[in-house]
Amino acid sequence: MNLVSFTAEGQHFWGVSVPGGVVALSADFPQWKTLRDVIDAGAIATVLAAGQGRAASHAEGHFAWTIPIPDPEKIICVGVNFPDRNAEYKDGQEAPPNMSLFVRFARSFTGHGQSLVRPPESHQLDYEGEIAIVIGKGGRRIPEAEALSHIAALTLCNEGTIRDWVRHAKFNVTQGKNWDRSGALGPWLVPFTDPSQIVDVTLVTRVNGEVRQKDRTGRMLFPVARQIAYISTFTTLVPGDIIVTGTPTGAGARFDPPIWLKPGDVVEVEAEGVGTLCNTIADEVI
Repeated sequence: MNLVSFTAEGQHFWGVSVPGGVVALSADFPQWKTLRDVIDAGAIATVLAAGQGRAASHAEGHFAWTIPIPDPEKIICVGVNFPDRNAEYKDGQEAPPNMSLFVRFARSFTGHGQSLVRPPESHQLDYEGEIAIVIGKGGRRIPEAEALSHIAALTLCNEGTIRDWVRHAKFNVTQGKNWDRSGALGPWLVPFTDPSQIVDVTLVTRVNGEVRQKDRTGRMLFPVARQIAYISTFTTLVPGDIIVTGTPTGAGARFDPPIWLKPGDVVEVEAEGVGTLCNTIADEVI
């Protein structure tokens, strides 16, 4: 059973996944407006217990997935975090001494089963499959040895990128990473209970059924515990914050010629123990 956010008949709900659909629990706990509030209250176990044994309130096909946490304070993304990905930059460095970071806004993501939006300003929409962690216990200057205990849940991310716009400035990728609904998060939050869920698991991205990216988190240049420790050095992490942990080599920009996403494509991001995030591609309607 996993935590979910969704819409149905114009209303927003949160709850849990069950066979055949989802159970809306938000009316049962009006003190918690979103899953961010649930996490902040340390109430994941309470919510899971409330959903135990309940039948789906909304069957598959009768609701739309939304990003699991619609109102995070921060979404911080880690760039160039796998050895082969680092080698793509051909700068002579085997591994940088510190991780590359950038921020994304919640509006730049959509939910599982929704379309990533290709804007008219650029057709260089690219995929980046990643695992994202959700902070459960906040803190500043979190020791690396304690960092994993600060995770509440895991989810998946297609960190969709408008590739030419990340090259508009010398040291700035923000404008290529934040187009409305250019990426996706979901489909749900998997409660984090053991380091084995993140330390060395397989991450795969497929486009139209073809494997484009595949690696293991155990090969990350900056493991998740180090990410939490490093990021919390300069900013206070709070419950509901999301860290997108890095993508393997194989993005469309690295093909010759590049292969950009186009309407009708289907992108799947899958990780052991987390599930599969699936999205189609559509042109923006203006």
